[in-house]
Amino acid sequence: MIRVLFVCTGNICRSPMAEGIFRQLVAESGLADRIEVDSAGTSGYHVGEPAHAGTIEVLRKHGIVYHGRARQLTEADLKRFDYLIALDQSHFVALKSLNLRVQSNTARISRLLDHAPQLHLRDVPDPYYTGEFEAVYQLILQGAHGLLAQIREDFHLS
Repeated sequence: MIRVLFVCTGNICRSPMAEGIFRQLVAESGLADRIEVDSAGTSGYHVGEPAHAGTIEVLRKHGIVYHGRARQLTEADLKRFDYLIALDQSHFVALKSLNLRVQSNTARISRLLDHAPQLHLRDVPDPYYTGEFEAVYQLILQGAHGLLAQIREDFHLS
C-alpha cells in the first residue's frame, strides 16, 4: 500500500480539501486499492473537529463527500506514510524538522504545488483567512493531478 498524508496547520481547510480531492482522483484512476490517503495538522488547535464549512461546501460542489475529523501530525506518521505533502512552506519546514528528529529516511516530503510547476506558485493560501475556497480548490486540484502522476511514475502504476 502506498500511503499519502497531506499536512496543513489545523487540518480543517487545506489538508482535508487535498485529502478529499486526491482520494477522488485515486478512485477515478482505479488505484483505491493501492493508495491510502489521509491528512493531519501541524497544530492541535482543531483536533476532533470536522472540516471547515467552506471546505465541505466546495468539495460537495465538486461531487466529493468528506467526513474526516481534524487530527494532529504524529511522529508515527513519518514512519507510516510514503509521501508527506505540505500545503505551504511552514508545513514543509515542520515536516523536514520532525523527519530529522524521527530519523525517517523513507518518507518523501514535498509541497503540493511542487507537483504543479506550471503554476509558478509553491504555497497554497489558507482560505480560513481569505474565504477563497474555490480558488484554493483549483490550486489543490492541479497539485493533486501532478502528485498522482509522480506516484504513478515512482511505482510504475498504469
